[in-house]
Amino acid sequence: MGFENQVAVVTGASRGIGKATALALAREGATVVVTARSTEGGASKLPGTIDETARLIGEAGGRAIAVPCNVADEDDVANLAQRVLSEFGRVDILINNAGVSYPASFLDTPIRRWDLVINVNLRGSVLCTKAFLPHMVERGTGKIINVSSGAVAVDAAVTRGLLSYSVAKAAIEQFTRGLALEVKDKGVAVNCLRIEINVVTEGWTFLNPDLDYSDWERPEKVADALVWLASQPTSYTGHVLTVADIMDRLGEQR
Repeated sequence: MGFENQVAVVTGASRGIGKATALALAREGATVVVTARSTEGGASKLPGTIDETARLIGEAGGRAIAVPCNVADEDDVANLAQRVLSEFGRVDILINNAGVSYPASFLDTPIRRWDLVINVNLRGSVLCTKAFLPHMVERGTGKIINVSSGAVAVDAAVTRGLLSYSVAKAAIEQFTRGLALEVKDKGVAVNCLRIEINVVTEGWTFLNPDLDYSDWERPEKVADALVWLASQPTSYTGHVLTVADIMDRLGEQR
């Protein structure tokens, strides 16, 4: 595919899908800005940090920097954009991957937890897009990829206690379609990957060590789908695709 001389920002890249995507983009030649809240020496108990992801990219011969950022915080996102543009002078790809869920029924979800899920998933994607989109429009090129979930289906949301997550992801899909229409004549593509499969990640296994993950997919499969979306021309915009949709396309190309 080839992303030489391109700069990609991947949020939520300390572990799981974000980490796998950052590594995949770097293997294809991109300079990757790895961002999340989890840093070495930080408070998070979950495995994985942005420093580790950036180090793995460097050890493999790629180029990456780690920039701490809470995507739900406007000042943090502004600082992220300032750092990226001052260091590289450009951003070609933004992957809004950062996310969080709070599995519980609506009645058992405290409003502060509801707000957390909406803020990280939806507000975070909006803030990062707001920060980098003007630069893309000015250059006349860029690609924004949002991340949704199979939880947008109402039955899945309710049976799994993911209503807040479902609401946030459904809004992200509509945000994708609407923004794509707004900027389609400005050289910027906006697409969304709906992850409809169960993906085993460091966070899931840490929090749920007794689950059977034998039929879960690896994050690298989702990373392949995101990299495929990032490789499409900017005329390819406004799409919400599942991982299976893209795997079918990759199979046809091979």
